[in-house]
Amino acid sequence: MSSNVKVEPGSLLPAGFTFAGVACGIKSSGKRDLSLIVMDSPGVAAGIYTQNQIVAAPVVLCRSRTPGTQIRAVVTNSGNANACTGQQGMEDAEAMCSQVAALIGCTAEAVLVMSTGVIGQVLPMKQVQQGIDAAHADLSPDIDSFHNAADAICTTDDRRKIATSHFSFAGKEYRVAAMAKGAGMISPNMATMLAVVMTDAPISKSQALQVLQSAANRSFNRVSVDGHTSTNDTMLLLSSGQGDDLPPEAITAFQQAVDEISIRVAKMLVADGEGASHVIAIHIEGAASDGDAERIARTVGASPLVKTAITGGDPNWGRIVSAAGYAEVKIDPPNVCLSICGTEIYRNGSPVDYDEAKLSQQMQQSKEVPVQLIVGNGPGIADFWASDLTTEYVKFNSEYTT
Repeated sequence: MSSNVKVEPGSLLPAGFTFAGVACGIKSSGKRDLSLIVMDSPGVAAGIYTQNQIVAAPVVLCRSRTPGTQIRAVVTNSGNANACTGQQGMEDAEAMCSQVAALIGCTAEAVLVMSTGVIGQVLPMKQVQQGIDAAHADLSPDIDSFHNAADAICTTDDRRKIATSHFSFAGKEYRVAAMAKGAGMISPNMATMLAVVMTDAPISKSQALQVLQSAANRSFNRVSVDGHTSTNDTMLLLSSGQGDDLPPEAITAFQQAVDEISIRVAKMLVADGEGASHVIAIHIEGAASDGDAERIARTVGASPLVKTAITGGDPNWGRIVSAAGYAEVKIDPPNVCLSICGTEIYRNGSPVDYDEAKLSQQMQQSKEVPVQLIVGNGPGIADFWASDLTTEYVKFNSEYTT
């Protein structure tokens, strides 16, 4: 068994899928805003969703249809979240599914829907309907269509977020591909803003859900841009695979492949955080448990003081150490150690001498700033990725809807 992850898909797209992404006028910018993914025949789908109590209509609909074994398509609009839109929002989400179903020849229940964008605005259904028709006419299995579909789910993203992987079992190669969107309003407690993982490996719906949850916990649940959990967070896993389900020994390789591309794409979200200039790669060791380590990492990554220190290239160890101290889990202060960019600056509860100017320059020049924090002698470890906080982020989000 083997696996390999790539950022650019090349020829590694899974079999049994077609893609399209078009512009239909939801976005005033004229960029692509309607995405369609279709499986050639009914396939397995699993989903995990936002833990926010305020949820968008598409989340309600998808929750009721996953996991399932007869799913054919996912339709996504960007530029409008269809959240907090009442009964009209639910009717519009259902209408999108029904239109796709009629075009590809399946039941409406076999179609999933996702939306992303501004909250509290009713969908412009005339444009959406035109976009669905155009996307259906443009469906293709080629790489350009995959790119177009990935572009069409983006909102404030600076770039598309895609990755592929593959693994082999019993002499046969299976493919995995992912696309995601997200640059702001990101502090998932399930997945990311929107993500779709696709494979041609034959799996059951229970296997799909288990693999998806595990991958999310290693990737999208370990990233944060601004500490804000969205109303629309959705992560889907689709399988077009035909034949007998993979045996347990092959699922291990499949899990690794899904984990790899999920981590890759999740880190892209942080790097593309609105106005972000650095990714903070936080590694915690020595906690009482992995759960405690994750909580410490999440607390450090969410601190505005830590974020701004990284923005300015300021190796301010006091902000990081004190954030670990208020994470509401037990640490061992006399054994706390901290390194930034591989330079130890705090050891066993005390500061150590280092070249502050050199480290500051290294931090400023590094797109990814590693922060390694040892909090005791326990077995708990965790990795977490967060974006820094810049004046550009504040400016962008203060003017987002106006």
